Amino acid sequence: MEHLGRRSLRIILGLGVCLPALATPALAQDASDEGAVQEIIVTGSRIPTIKDQGPSAVTTIDSDAIRANGYTSVPELLAAMTQNSGETQSPQSGSSADFTPGAQQVDLRGLGPNHTLVLVNGRRIADFPLPYIGRSNFTDISNIPVGLIDKVEILSGAASAIYGSDAIAGVINFKMKENLDGLTLDYRHGRTQHGGGMSHRFTATGGWSTDRFSIAAGIEYLDQRPLWAYDRSIQDSTDDSPGSTIARRTFLRYSIENDSYIDPGPAACAGVANLNGGSTIYTSRPRYGDYDPAIDDYGPGYYCGSKTSIGYGTIVSGRKGFNSFGTMSYELSDNAKLFADFQFGISKVRLMYDVTSWAFESSSSSSDNSFYNAFDDTIDDWSRQFAPEETGGLEMQRSKQTTYSITPGIRGNFGNAWNYEASFNYSRYQSVVRWPQIVNSKAIAFFLGEQLGVDEDSGYPIFNADPARLYTALTPAEYDSISADTVYRPYSWTSNLQATLTNGELFQLPAGPVGVAVVAEYGKQGYNLRPDPLALTDYYYSWKDSDGAGKRSHAAIGGEVRVPVLDFVTLTGAGRYDTFGFAGRDVGKFTYNGGVEVRPTSSLLLRAAYGTAFRAPDLHYVFTGPGNVQSSVDDYYLCAVEEPDEDIGDCSYSGTGVVVNRTGNRNLDAETGRTLTGGIVFSPSSRLHVSVDYFRVTLDNQVDDLSIDTLARTEADCSVLTEGGTPKLDPNSPTCQDAFARITRFASGGNAGQISSIRVNPINIARERTSGIDIAFRGSLPTGIGTFTLSLAHSHVFKHSFQQYPGDPFVDKLAVDSGYYLPRDKSNGSISYENEGFQLTFSGTRLGKLPNYDEDAFIKASYLFNATMQYDFTDHLRGSLTVRNLFDTNPVKDPTWSSYPYYNTSWFDSIGRSVFLQLTYKLGGSAL
Repeated sequence: MEHLGRRSLRIILGLGVCLPALATPALAQDASDEGAVQEIIVTGSRIPTIKDQGPSAVTTIDSDAIRANGYTSVPELLAAMTQNSGETQSPQSGSSADFTPGAQQVDLRGLGPNHTLVLVNGRRIADFPLPYIGRSNFTDISNIPVGLIDKVEILSGAASAIYGSDAIAGVINFKMKENLDGLTLDYRHGRTQHGGGMSHRFTATGGWSTDRFSIAAGIEYLDQRPLWAYDRSIQDSTDDSPGSTIARRTFLRYSIENDSYIDPGPAACAGVANLNGGSTIYTSRPRYGDYDPAIDDYGPGYYCGSKTSIGYGTIVSGRKGFNSFGTMSYELSDNAKLFADFQFGISKVRLMYDVTSWAFESSSSSSDNSFYNAFDDTIDDWSRQFAPEETGGLEMQRSKQTTYSITPGIRGNFGNAWNYEASFNYSRYQSVVRWPQIVNSKAIAFFLGEQLGVDEDSGYPIFNADPARLYTALTPAEYDSISADTVYRPYSWTSNLQATLTNGELFQLPAGPVGVAVVAEYGKQGYNLRPDPLALTDYYYSWKDSDGAGKRSHAAIGGEVRVPVLDFVTLTGAGRYDTFGFAGRDVGKFTYNGGVEVRPTSSLLLRAAYGTAFRAPDLHYVFTGPGNVQSSVDDYYLCAVEEPDEDIGDCSYSGTGVVVNRTGNRNLDAETGRTLTGGIVFSPSSRLHVSVDYFRVTLDNQVDDLSIDTLARTEADCSVLTEGGTPKLDPNSPTCQDAFARITRFASGGNAGQISSIRVNPINIARERTSGIDIAFRGSLPTGIGTFTLSLAHSHVFKHSFQQYPGDPFVDKLAVDSGYYLPRDKSNGSISYENEGFQLTFSGTRLGKLPNYDEDAFIKASYLFNATMQYDFTDHLRGSLTVRNLFDTNPVKDPTWSSYPYYNTSWFDSIGRSVFLQLTYKLGGSAL
């Protein structure tokens, strides 16, 4: 053991006490060299150990497993992980396009992306500079180059005693390639079976060293072409809708007095029939016309529409990007080494959610947007969409993302077993985001002319607007005259000075050495949205954004200890105090964790751990300024009262336009959490590993914005009488009183009784908790014809509940009618065959049943299968062929999902079968 203490180790910040990876092939360490005793840098602890397992489960996926399972991006990789069970944005999400274009998230245990700590090489990286759904900060995983990853480590559970704030649901560490020799060149080409989305990726990694100096670095270039919705038959038209298949309302006049569409006549629609690829037609929507006494009902409402214009959006974003990672070191002496880690990346992302549109709007703060039209003496409401023929082609959002980080430092050892590291890390993420907007005042002047006053009877502004102006195609020049790019230049940054001191053999006990580690940190973090100044006013149609800028300081000190109390029992513990200073306040929290490992035999491990965690109030939750955004919500109350026999999607008050008011809250409390885990690991040999682990996570004082859909549902549940004569929820309960206070309805006018605005602010919510079990298996069988390996992982959630306020009943987030779309079960597995340079892997992911759109039943479980064939032509030349979505499976059909694209984009896409060909060639160095 003294010999081990003299070994010079690099103490790498990581995730948790290391467990052999069990979820995918090649995840466990090869134990063929059982005679060599080697210290292991464990993740989630700074104390080196000779054990490769500990009190907390960690899943590890190395670069070989990433390739063998056909993961072509980090979001794909993490989507397959069973612990990643939360619904997040996809490239098709409207909120992703509006708020965080091109970014993607990870959500361990379904507790929200901002509760998962993401590290690169054990260090924090800057948040995406724009907030998730306009609310909270998060880490963007889409810019992490999958081709430069050495391994990914996933610890699910509280880790604040090691890492501080944010590590409530768990930690994910991306370890980049650094132990490199020679020069490795890698090219991958991908294409989809049904067209669109072609990609090229080139990666180069290499290393060079002398007696004292070493450098390892890698670069990646990616060219991902966009995949358009009109390229997929299941979402290229409103005819794909499982419900109503009526055309989109491309041109529409609406009379608020008669609550009906104003018929434009066939001739008006014929004049714009060439738009949207010639798909614009004269059509109607049932029950939106004038009232017909003969049938005692409303007749059809006529308008000019298109069924195919709904396909003008991207399923996969276009992306061109360059990324680089590297590390270098210089040995000053046998006991000291200078080092520097660095990263630089730049990406250009293009995506499109929908075409631009315009409707008359007096201001972005009003959702009652009719006007008095003196042309034909009516209370009028105009709206239209702009076709590609008018805009000069499909208008995409364009984002230029630049990221960089640098970490210089010194590490070494002294005495018999002391190791130290001091480093400074700075990371920055900045963007330039452009997307088209309609300038409201210019559009009003163009379509309606000058305002002629205010109508005394209705209170609406007066215009003399010839409807022919509405039903006339614009030239690109005319469109340019009423539109403009809004440009945001947000950035975020984080800096941290850290010093660690570790000793794996502080002193000897009869059962072995005691290990300790001490860490001290000081850093700062900040962000600035830097929005278009005009976007903070009523300048753009349907868009009044909020500003946000702020920073905070952070200091922490902590320690860890590992004590072998008996030959077969080891105790671990950690404690840490963090303090944050922001907005004239200081928020501090002490967190701790403890674990126990019991090894009755060398092949059996019983383990348990308990930890506390916290999260300081999110910067954007605290510092965001007041702003409005126009959105839509289903008015469940009016639908239930006035149209109880209609499905919510067919109700007249479905998709009611509302204004959402939002501002920050500088008095938020810190979130706190607790995690309990316990499990068993059986590993009789290097060829067989089985683990079963229980988890329970409790989150208190959670900060979140209230969902406008949830508020509208709650208001209805608090107001609409059931068959028993009482509302579903107690009107006097805190939840009902809060919903009533946040929803404002028009008191008079044509929209009297309808929702006008909803106030949504970040608040500390009482509690969220989840519990379940993780099961993992990995076994390999050598035969005379090769080696077969089977890997399986499964996560089952027992409970996931949410309590909005103290005293409220808990909401079961796994229930069909909870308003959430979380799976109870998630599984992945693979079977591989290897023999003399040839490897064939068949892998799959199962997602458990999810609620349907109407939330009255579950849709069935879904499956996604991949296959990869790999062959080493020589020791330095390798080729592989990957087929993703091997059976060309479409999203699970939901007969009630009437919202485009007619499936849940958080979990599904319609890319279909994809094929990737990859070639790797290594110049010099050891074999691949």
